[in-house]
Amino acid sequence: MKFLFATGGTAGHINPALATASYIREVKPDSEIMFIGTADHMEARLVPEAGFEFRTIEISGFKRSLSPKAIADNVSTVFKLVKSERESKKIIQDFKPDVAIGFGGYVSGPVLDEAVKLGIPSCIHEQNAFPGITNKQLAKKVDRVMLTVEDAKKHLDAKNEPVVTGLPVRGEILGKDRESARNELNIPSDKKLVLSFGGSLGAAPLNNAMFDILVKHAEDNSVYHIHSVGTNGKDYLDKFEEQGFERVSDTVLKKGTVEVRLYIDDMDRCMAAANLVIGRAGASSLSEIEAMGKASILIPSPYVAENHQFHNAMALVNRNAARIIEEKDLSSESLGAMLSELLGDDELLFEIEKNAKDMAILNSRERIADIIFSLVK
Repeated sequence: MKFLFATGGTAGHINPALATASYIREVKPDSEIMFIGTADHMEARLVPEAGFEFRTIEISGFKRSLSPKAIADNVSTVFKLVKSERESKKIIQDFKPDVAIGFGGYVSGPVLDEAVKLGIPSCIHEQNAFPGITNKQLAKKVDRVMLTVEDAKKHLDAKNEPVVTGLPVRGEILGKDRESARNELNIPSDKKLVLSFGGSLGAAPLNNAMFDILVKHAEDNSVYHIHSVGTNGKDYLDKFEEQGFERVSDTVLKKGTVEVRLYIDDMDRCMAAANLVIGRAGASSLSEIEAMGKASILIPSPYVAENHQFHNAMALVNRNAARIIEEKDLSSESLGAMLSELLGDDELLFEIEKNAKDMAILNSRERIADIIFSLVK
């Protein structure tokens, strides 16, 4: 069987597609799998590294601004769209897939459009609680629509009833337990650990809000805390050093029960050990929080398309599976007050953990693959 995946732009689109493709390769080793993406985004690196055939088309999104530059970019995008449709059609006709699968990003649009026109069975997966423009359009045409959360359904006018499959979670995340992770991090079993991060690059608003909180925790040793300032937040390490934090290495500082890192390269261990997680609300992060049954304070990024992180966060908040602070309301005071409330109430913390765990779908790869297989003629 032949499977054609189309996705790109961000890791949130690419990694779930790779997890699904890897599972298909595992259970059907004779399958032929090809990815279509763009040459200038991270799929150009991640897909070949995972060992899959990779072809590219040229495509970009439309700008919503009316500035002269945005108008010029949109004119260019129209020409790219026409060209990408021709390129997609040629690749599909040459590869002759049994199923075409879209995992989001602008690149999915022309590929799945052409697959539908050519009569190829097709499906898409939507990672976010508020679907992107491309998937909203494709949902009207493709044979099956798969969702990470039920909340996305009300935003779609789908040709067929959407199916909730969840989002694939990395195996290393599922393989960690709290006790062993705490032993590895030298954190006593009777102490609470907070894990906070703003993504691999970091988030200045979160770093600013966390600064006074971390300094306080380091002085009174009231709670263990691991915080990542992100690779764009190197200046914060100097600020913490000025507050008496000791440099353990170029990327790690410590004082008392608080550890500040440039980045977190052992997220599976840190999240497993944590009692409370503070961070953004990307779909992949939330699926990991659910899979590990973690209480969380979510600070959605307001800078993403369709404000989808807010909708992602609210899917948990509305089920009492997380708390939320919008960035416009974020401060050391607001975050500190919510931290104190949660850390001071074990019963509430446990309830939120349980509700998050109840939302988890741990066999997402299998569910997605079963739907893909069902489309093979």
